[in-house]
Amino acid sequence: MSQALHTNGAEASGGAIYRLAELSFTRLDALDRATTVVLFAVSPLEEHGPHLPVGTDLFHAEFFNEELARRILAEKPGWTVLIGPPLPLGASAFDHAGTLLVRARTVRNAALDYGAALARHGFQYILVTNAHAGPRHVVALEEAAAVVSRRFGVRMLSVSGPVLWKFLRGNFIGRLESLLGRPLTPAEREMVQGDSHGGLWETSLLMVFRPDLVDPSFAKLEPIRFSLIDCLKKNYPLRLGNQMGYIGSPQAASPEWGDVARRLLTDVTWEVIRPVFEAKDESWQQTSLLYKIPFFRTAFPYVAAGAAIAAAAGLFYWMLT
Repeated sequence: MSQALHTNGAEASGGAIYRLAELSFTRLDALDRATTVVLFAVSPLEEHGPHLPVGTDLFHAEFFNEELARRILAEKPGWTVLIGPPLPLGASAFDHAGTLLVRARTVRNAALDYGAALARHGFQYILVTNAHAGPRHVVALEEAAAVVSRRFGVRMLSVSGPVLWKFLRGNFIGRLESLLGRPLTPAEREMVQGDSHGGLWETSLLMVFRPDLVDPSFAKLEPIRFSLIDCLKKNYPLRLGNQMGYIGSPQAASPEWGDVARRLLTDVTWEVIRPVFEAKDESWQQTSLLYKIPFFRTAFPYVAAGAAIAAAAGLFYWMLT
């Protein structure tokens, strides 16, 4: 018999957390679809500086799968949470040794097919987790969730879109201070804003659940920031500054910062996913601001190419006539 990952004392009432891959199809058939939610992670392998493993984003996403599963069970006693196998895929990543970069369309199609397979077998609540903030990656997952939801009449949501960019831009400073129990110093406030890749947050979080994977050299790394113009350049943290592939302040990382980030992200993400289970209308469907920008949509290159061909054909016709 498969062992529940974490029951939170609720297994007797039918509530438990399981890894989907460990259950037989008969066990899965027996689950009440009205009180079962499936989580699966889609994040890339990507360089994260000299001090963090290339699996950092994937490890973070899997870790938060377990954190969210526990939170769901605490808020929804008697429910069942299935954690599906992760997909190590990603777009909009910094490309160096160890980075497994795929097209955004590939991310979209893989997540779409994964979600569709679950929906075909009756699962009504499907949550995609992700710890990679690459714009096209975030939008690709949101596209997949929207298509599956519309096509199968289920509720599939990519939870990272509404959360990640706000967190990385320092939009939750007030809540962060509340969890810390003190105001941030001016230096700390500046440090947490724009810390986005292999810096304070990602290093601190990994110190919470996989400290063995954090190289001690993090303490000697200098803080690195880049201008908006620099950020428009390909692979900029690998080509500019100290060329070490990180953005932010890893030297300030600690398990204490990591635990605060864990609690904050779990709280904020629960607020995003709660309407998935409870909303009576379409208000549960949330996306990032990036989703509304055509340039980041996976079909944009094809639409742009089609428009260019049509314009060229029109110009050619005009010249002939």
